[in-house]
Amino acid sequence: MIEVLTTDSQKLLHQLNTLLEQESRCQPKVCGLKLIESAHDNGLRMTARLRDFEVKDLLSLTQFFGFDTETFSLAVNLLDRFLSKMKVQAKHLGCVGLSCFYLAVKATEEERNVPLATDLIRISQYRFTVSDLMRMEKIVLEKVCWKVKATTAFQFLQLYYSLIHDTLPFERRNDLNFERLEAQLKACHCRIIFSKAKPSVLALSILALEIQALKYVELTEGVECIQKHSKINGRDLTFWQELVSKCLTEYSSNKCSKPNGQKLKWIVSGRTARQLKHSYYRITHLPTIPETIC
Repeated sequence: MIEVLTTDSQKLLHQLNTLLEQESRCQPKVCGLKLIESAHDNGLRMTARLRDFEVKDLLSLTQFFGFDTETFSLAVNLLDRFLSKMKVQAKHLGCVGLSCFYLAVKATEEERNVPLATDLIRISQYRFTVSDLMRMEKIVLEKVCWKVKATTAFQFLQLYYSLIHDTLPFERRNDLNFERLEAQLKACHCRIIFSKAKPSVLALSILALEIQALKYVELTEGVECIQKHSKINGRDLTFWQELVSKCLTEYSSNKCSKPNGQKLKWIVSGRTARQLKHSYYRITHLPTIPETIC
């Protein structure tokens, strides 16, 4: 697939090479994430469960405001980079999470779509002040060395999808749906374990599983070419594919806790609604994850 290059493919591969070169920078410390995973839930310490709940809240905010998936991916990256470096008390997690989200919004969204800090806090139903949020923003920036931008799994997913999609016959291109892949990535972001995966590996795992589910045998070679080009170990890819498959199966079940969009809808009423901008009513549905992955 990659051997016969069109001009567009060459551009995509150039972008891919740039991402691969930058991938190891600005990622969470795996040792720090492992400490969070091993922590016991005593109501005070940071745990994987609390982290995952916070990320689901950030996903609800992303959907509520209609922000791009890259904004959400970057917010998760910032949150995990901070949590993997700092000992955060559970009571401060909301402020930390919203600060990371606001930094990601300001870094990726158009300025006219960036909400006021007061509105963001009100919609999130937190009790801290704008001053608290700004103070936490500065702390987060200092701990991530003022490097807000980062290479995310969403960026890799976009490139991998484009490279594969271009090889499909025109009549079959609608079958490989990018919004579906986005939804699957969002579900993975809601599990701390996937922040230990390299962004390129996570993205390719999601894409490869979807191609397997669609039984696109002719695209297997394309996935192998991307894997080779990205220097992804076959054992690593298989390992993360299995975890992604398990995550998506659990996410589609009734037992799995979903992002709570209703909580955000409730607050937009009466006096609050009159104080918010009309653009904030662009509420989109939360992602639907496929019931099974074959």
